[in-house]
Amino acid sequence: MRRIAFLLLLLLSALGGAGAWWLQTPLDMPGASLDLTIEARTSVAGVAQAVARSGVRVRPELLHVWFRLSGESRQIKAGSYEIERGTTPRGLLRKLVNGEESLFTLTLVEGWTFRQVRAALAAAPQLAHDTAGLSQAALMDRLGRPGLHPEGRFFPDSYSYAKGSSELKLLARAMREMDRRLQSAWALRAADSPLQNAEQALILGSIVEKETGTPADRGMIAAVFTNRLRAGMMLQTDPTVIYGMGEAFDGNLRKRDLQTDTPWNTYIRHGLPPTPIAMPGQDALRAAVAPAKTPALYFVARGDGSSQFSNSLPEHNRAVDKYQRLK
Repeated sequence: MRRIAFLLLLLLSALGGAGAWWLQTPLDMPGASLDLTIEARTSVAGVAQAVARSGVRVRPELLHVWFRLSGESRQIKAGSYEIERGTTPRGLLRKLVNGEESLFTLTLVEGWTFRQVRAALAAAPQLAHDTAGLSQAALMDRLGRPGLHPEGRFFPDSYSYAKGSSELKLLARAMREMDRRLQSAWALRAADSPLQNAEQALILGSIVEKETGTPADRGMIAAVFTNRLRAGMMLQTDPTVIYGMGEAFDGNLRKRDLQTDTPWNTYIRHGLPPTPIAMPGQDALRAAVAPAKTPALYFVARGDGSSQFSNSLPEHNRAVDKYQRLK
């Protein structure tokens, strides 16, 4: 094998212009694209063999010679790659040296609960499902946050990952991002905010996220809850009740549900619930710490996604008659 490689090295060097032509000629492939996986600590010869095993019709010895001649063979990076039709030997090396991996994307949506996050992780393609079977407590312990409830701890965004990436590592990224976004929002809090710490901002932000139907209303909705906290009124927000019901919620919220005690029932408990109820986005976090300036204490859905705000209970009752009872 060494003798063959040496002869090929001499041949490629001697070819001159012909060798340059080969380097710029598209590799022979059976389809439009193929997947190539390079494991960590793979030798240069092993990389060339992996390319051939992936389906590229090329002499691995010749590819090995090119990698060695380039002077960049030690910079080839492990990873998962997509090799597309039209890729040349020169382009292949560039991709491997630059680490241009084939990436997948998982989007965590604003307002999702942690249960929805876990379902999305389980369904994500080419992701190593290393959190499957872990309880919430065990998962948070693995993330270095023992005893912390996972709800709302992960920032809703699109996360790219390579084939075989760890669920746990993706969650760690999302958790660090939420930490960063929350601290950024908390630094912007209004001087008269009744919120005592960033944790309360996260909880209120999650409620604002779930209650907002139209982005333009977000600051006003945050103001209503802020005014209620300041006045010592109960928040009386349906999403917290629904969250406390868990899987028992069937899509219909009934009067008896509003009267059933859970730690998250803000119709019968004062103050904020003990944990977030969903993942708030950046705008919801900022609204929670710096809401609109208004005396409003009530709001009701108009039926088109927007809300009608009221400063007093009689005014609110008239709005309910108009938009909910259609009187």
